[in-house]
This record gives sequence, structure tokens and C-alpha cells, in this order.
Amino acid sequence: MSRFAVVMGIALLFVTTATPAHTPSQPPHQLFSEGNLKLESGEVIRDFSISYVTHGTLNAKKSNAILVVTAIGGNHHRIDFMIGPGKSLDPNKYFIITTDAISNGLTTSPSNSTAQPRMSFPKFTIRDMVESQYRLLKEKFAIDHVVAVVGPSMGGMQVLQWGVSHPEMMDSLVAMVPLAKTPAWTVAVLETTRRAIMLDPAWNGGNYTAIPEKGVRLWRDILNLLAARTPDMYQAQFKNGTDVLPWMVQQEDAVMKAFDANDWIYQTWAYERHDVGTTPGFDGDTEKALGSIKAKTLILTGTKDLLNPEFEPQSAALAIKDVRVATISPDTITGHASAGGGLPADVEFLNREVGSFLDSVTDHGTKLN
Repeated sequence: MSRFAVVMGIALLFVTTATPAHTPSQPPHQLFSEGNLKLESGEVIRDFSISYVTHGTLNAKKSNAILVVTAIGGNHHRIDFMIGPGKSLDPNKYFIITTDAISNGLTTSPSNSTAQPRMSFPKFTIRDMVESQYRLLKEKFAIDHVVAVVGPSMGGMQVLQWGVSHPEMMDSLVAMVPLAKTPAWTVAVLETTRRAIMLDPAWNGGNYTAIPEKGVRLWRDILNLLAARTPDMYQAQFKNGTDVLPWMVQQEDAVMKAFDANDWIYQTWAYERHDVGTTPGFDGDTEKALGSIKAKTLILTGTKDLLNPEFEPQSAALAIKDVRVATISPDTITGHASAGGGLPADVEFLNREVGSFLDSVTDHGTKLN
């Protein structure tokens, strides 16, 4: 079996809602209450709390903070493979705040809100996610500036939005397999996953008493097993085509206890409506919004990305003043999963490239002192 086989259960972390158990060696999971979170629609998420974990120590000057934002369905463990001594996000150098996005089941979500449960939860945007994180930095940590904002997939979308919404607040941006404006292809993929769930009678208009299993199985197949992977990965993994069928069932089974359908639906609504150009002050002009980014920017794309097509962030990068674009592990064809942490080659590439980029931003750490 080829090395691509190791991707089976790992590289899809960016689209599952499984929350790995904390081990004694890991920092504690924390919640910060922000009271009512006013959304850009004018609606309010009541009794809002944002979930986060920190790594390392904030220095006296508060000059070594990095904010990590997560992918759709993901949580604060999403890029653990990049956090640790000797890795790109080294807690011996940086104070790393890894956050959970609205509606991921840890931060206030349809699945855990008592004030606005299930489908009574208000719709929100990627910018609302960013503002909840902004409040965390300002109100909890009194941090006015960060070294970088880092994130994959929907996290990469938040990263670019951070650069537009708060251009003075960071030195750099690291956006992995991102989008600046969600294209029709991605909208179609997300709508198909929603229909898979919502057409299952067990979903019951969002008032399910048990997981809508048939819909979630189909969701897993559409998103994780098709859009998140590439044909090349399947060719490398399975000698005979029909060998994929029992593996698909195993992948469906694995997500059953770790998935909330309504949380997913709400995040997809935010994902598909995203456009940095609709940030107030830019009148829907995506290029103008991207041109307002002042931070040094690193955009990392995946070859044959079937969820966030690679030509989209490559095109967006043309409007950013100080930007570098690189393909994750150019010798591999792992698509959106290239930012998933499943392949050693991708992990090594991401740690090397992001670490080198941050070294250049901080002048090898001298600017942190």
C-alpha cells in the first residue's frame, strides 16, 4: 500500500467535528464569555462564549502572540501537527491562541445553546467569527497586535478576512487552502451536503432525537470522501476499484458519534456566503478589499483541490500587495487534504514553509523581544 493510505482517517480532520480527548500533557480547554455577540445582520447570539486553548507564554510586551482559527467542522486541535517545540508554531517562542469557530460544538452553537437552540440559532458570517475572536484578544488578553493569524480551509477564509477587517492588527497572515470569495462550485458542494442531511426524514426540520444517520453517511461520502480527496489518492490507495466500498462504510461509521447536523448546516451557510468584498467600506469589490491588506501574506494551496479550487486563492493573491503563494508538497496531489496533516510530506512542508515565513516576519525572533 502506498504512503497515501495514511490519509485514510487523519487528513480529513478539517471536516469532522470529532473533538480529540485532551491528554494530561495538553493545555486545558477554556471558555470566555462575551455576553451577547452582536452579528453584522443586527441579530444577536445570546450568552455567547468562545472556546479556546493556549500554548506557550505571553511575553511582557505582549509581542509574541499568534492567533489560530479553525476549519469548517474542525476544532482547536485542527493544526496540532504544526504546534510544538521545533515546529512552525513553537510555544517556546510564541504564545499561540487556538480558537473554536461559532457553531463547531465547543464555542456557542446550535447544538449547545440554551437560549437559541437548534434552528432558532441566528445565521452568522465569517466576519462574525472574526469579530468574536477579536473580542477574545482584546477583552480577555488585552492584546492589540499579533505576529500572525493562521488557519486552514474556512480558517484560511477567516485569516484573509482578518487582514481586511483589522489590517493594522497583525504582522502576517498564513492562509492554507483558503477562499476570499466563495465560488459557485464550492457553494454547490456545500448545498449538496446540506440536502443530504435535510432530506433525511430523521433530520425532522432540525429537531432530531437521534443522529440522522442516512443523511450523515451521504454527507460524509460527498464531502470527506469526494471533495476533500483527489482521484490520485484513491488510485494510490486501492488496487481494485471496489476495494473502496468497505472503506467508505468504515469512514461513515467513524463520524457517527462525533457529528451534529445543525452545527454543520449553520457553518456551511456562513462559508458559502463569504466575500471579503462585502466588508463594510468596499461596496462588494473583492479586489479592493484584498488590496487593503497590509500584513505580509502567505497563501498555501493544494493541487487539485476539489472543495476550494486552487485557482481561486491564486487569483485572489494577485490583489494582495505583499504576498507569497506556494503549493503544498508540489510532488503530491492531495487536494484540500494537503492541509489536513495526514501525510508526512505535507506536514514537513507546512512546518518548514510556515516556520521559515514566520522567521522572516520576526527577523528570526529578534522582533519579539
